[in-house]
Order: sequence, then structure tokens, then C-alpha cells
Amino acid sequence: MARVPLDIQGKGLLVRLAGWYSTRKYGKILEPLAAASPHPGVLAATGLLELGAQRWWHRLDPTLHCLAVQMASAQIGCSWCLDFGYWEAHHKGVDPAKIRDVPHWRDSDVYSPVERLVLEYAEAMTVTPPTVTDELVARLREHLDDAQFVELTALVSVENLRSRTNAALGLESQGFKAICEVR
Repeated sequence: MARVPLDIQGKGLLVRLAGWYSTRKYGKILEPLAAASPHPGVLAATGLLELGAQRWWHRLDPTLHCLAVQMASAQIGCSWCLDFGYWEAHHKGVDPAKIRDVPHWRDSDVYSPVERLVLEYAEAMTVTPPTVTDELVARLREHLDDAQFVELTALVSVENLRSRTNAALGLESQGFKAICEVR
């Protein structure tokens, strides 16, 4: 259960615009947006980061992008982020089996060697304290150029911000995965 009110009624212009954009793009108001609405500065800064990442971060293959994000969400235990991440992966054409298997990726046979490295890296970045080693980075860098590696690192960092914030605010699944399932 959310630990802050999720009602955006009566809020300022920025909140109303963000709500309109969210409804237009996703069919509903995203709960992280509603949760940030009491603080327009947090909402604006978060929104700019998200829009910038959405617009300019496209160096990584969509599957690697989604696997990195889902790994951080799964490790932190953010059900909202896992739900939305599944929806996002579905819309990027990522194999659903790869997204479903993230929590037990070591025992799954659906991943390529580079996908396994991305999952290992995202996991190592997300634990506290991070356990990223030079050896892991060297193995990963055999497959990624500088820009891809920087983007991967930033994606995992941003997902840590999202997942930790959403989990602490008590946000839970908003039903995005359910609309992706074959009925």
C-alpha cells in the first residue's frame, strides 16, 4: 500500500501536465508520478531524467537494456518496477521468457553469454556495497563499446533510484504485465 497519497486532483500545472502525458502514453497515471506530485521539484527532476533517458539512451540492444533494468528491480524487490519493466520489455519485443527468468537467471538456459554478463553486472552494481570487479568489467567490455558500457551502467543506476524510491514509498504492481499476457 502506498505510503503517500496518489491523488493528483487539485495539484499544480506541472502535475496536471505530467498526468496528461502519462495517461496519453501509458493509458493511466503512473503511480510513481502521482507519488512524486506533492513535491514539484522532485517530479520535474525525475521527469527530465526519465524523458532524457527515453530520448537519448539507445546504444544498447533492447534486450540487454531490459534485462539490466529487470535485474536491478528484482534484486531490490520493487513489484511496481518489475510489473512496468515487463510491459516495457513486451513493447520492445523482448522474449518474455528472458524477462520471466531474470530472478533465477543462473539456472536458466534462455540467455546468451553477453546477456549473462549484463545480468551479472547489474546484480553486482545493485548489491550493497556494489561488488563490481575489474575482471567482470573486462569480460563485459569484450562485447560493449564505451558508449554502451556507460549507458548500461547509467541504466542500472537509474533503476536503482526508481526501485528503491518506489519500494520505500510502498508502490506495488499497477497491472501492466496483465495487459501483455495472451488471453
